[in-house]
Amino acid sequence: MTFPRDNMIYRERHCPPEEEKLHCLIPAPKGYVTPFPWPKSRDYVPYANAPYKSLTVEKAIQNWVQYEGNVFRFPGGGTQFPQGADKYIDQLASVIPIKNGTVRTLLDTGCGVASLGAYLWNRNVIAMSFAPRDSHEAQVQFALERGVPAVIGVLGTIKVPYPSRAFDMAHCSRCLIPWGANDGKYLMEVDRVLRPGGYWILSGPPIHWKVNYKAWERPKEELQEEQRQIEEAAKMLCWEKKYEKGEIAIWQKRMDGDSCHSKQDKSQVTFCKSSDPDDVWYQKMEACVTPYPDTSSSELKNFPERLYAVPPRVSSGSVRGVSAEKYQEDSNEWKKHVKAYKRINRLLDSGRYRNIMDMNAGLGGFAAALQSPKLWVMNVVPSIAERSTLGVIYERGLIGIYHDWCEAFSTYPRSYDLIHANGLFSLYNNKCNLEDILLEMDRILRPEGAVIIRDEVDVLIKVKKIIGGMRWDTKMMDHEDGPLVPEKILVAVKQYWVAGGNSTSTQ
Repeated sequence: MTFPRDNMIYRERHCPPEEEKLHCLIPAPKGYVTPFPWPKSRDYVPYANAPYKSLTVEKAIQNWVQYEGNVFRFPGGGTQFPQGADKYIDQLASVIPIKNGTVRTLLDTGCGVASLGAYLWNRNVIAMSFAPRDSHEAQVQFALERGVPAVIGVLGTIKVPYPSRAFDMAHCSRCLIPWGANDGKYLMEVDRVLRPGGYWILSGPPIHWKVNYKAWERPKEELQEEQRQIEEAAKMLCWEKKYEKGEIAIWQKRMDGDSCHSKQDKSQVTFCKSSDPDDVWYQKMEACVTPYPDTSSSELKNFPERLYAVPPRVSSGSVRGVSAEKYQEDSNEWKKHVKAYKRINRLLDSGRYRNIMDMNAGLGGFAAALQSPKLWVMNVVPSIAERSTLGVIYERGLIGIYHDWCEAFSTYPRSYDLIHANGLFSLYNNKCNLEDILLEMDRILRPEGAVIIRDEVDVLIKVKKIIGGMRWDTKMMDHEDGPLVPEKILVAVKQYWVAGGNSTSTQ
């Protein structure tokens, strides 16, 4: 609350100084239960897991969420989809090629309880949803309890933690972002993360303001000016308006910006100077247009072919040290590792683990080898990683985020069912306390959730020592190629314990 209100600065990431960090385990609330498996979890969340009723009151008439006995029910409604998310998606699909795998990844800004992402999953589209913790309380927590990818985040002054040209589609449904303000800076940031040929959808104010200004209780002139600013910014970005009907408008980013940008008045367009549009961790957002890359992303295959096809960033040589051969080797290696994991943990593809995190995702091989309609993987590329590979992960049709594991991850406690960490502790050795990273893993892991840590044996011995005081049951295992390989696997399960239970005494 000490941060300025302008441009949402107070809702951005602000980490405590070292001396204020908490070194403790967080108990689950009393009555906590394992979430329902997908697809039931899409529609029902146990009340004890997120005991917050304010949304059921605030959004009662909009059918977001209802409280029924000991569960919340999510009917798939929303302010902008009164007939349900499926009908809304049908309307989008009449313009956007959702069916054939051209569109696979979506960025949903100001996502509410992420019903759009929840219903798109049935159509093989994976959404990265984000919203700040807001006055309605715990929307992102509800999304994660439902089994839908979501993080706490906001468009403020810092670039969003995703690579350039990542998403096939970006969406805002009454997301309360002032798109026309700050010289169109927020639309420029959407443009940066949207791949050539990608779509931007805006539903709600100011679209169709002539009819709705009374219902929205806003002056006609104000809404008209807001839409004018958005249209101007879209034109400057060389987006083409494809559709406007009712309260929905859809723009498409051009495949090639050259012909359009060359016709523009140069005094109106400032191109970003940064040589690396993926260098975003704590970087300030600028009012500038990200130039199109030299390589075309039209080579991108439809999903699911793109999961194992050589990504354009690899074939063009833009990821240092990763050739097409290296990429194929990595994919094969991870198929082998995941096969071994399934022998160690037979629940891996049973539907028991829905929300999975890969803390050091590399090229996304772990997530690709696990690919299944029963689960999704949050692929994290550490900001200190040797090379930035998150763009490759998105080109495979997977999702992920940049993060520095010396800090807390932007999520609620008990968000993930399974956490995978490959080489993570070697990477962070001497960078920050391993204890802090392990406590953060414990915070975001659900009770009875699983952990798989793959690393050098001497690092794992240090890690195992800390875990001794964390109420995890652990077991060290040899690499699948035998005991002579110095890399080992540490598997763990977090014990079930809740606030007020007999098992909460400190160890």
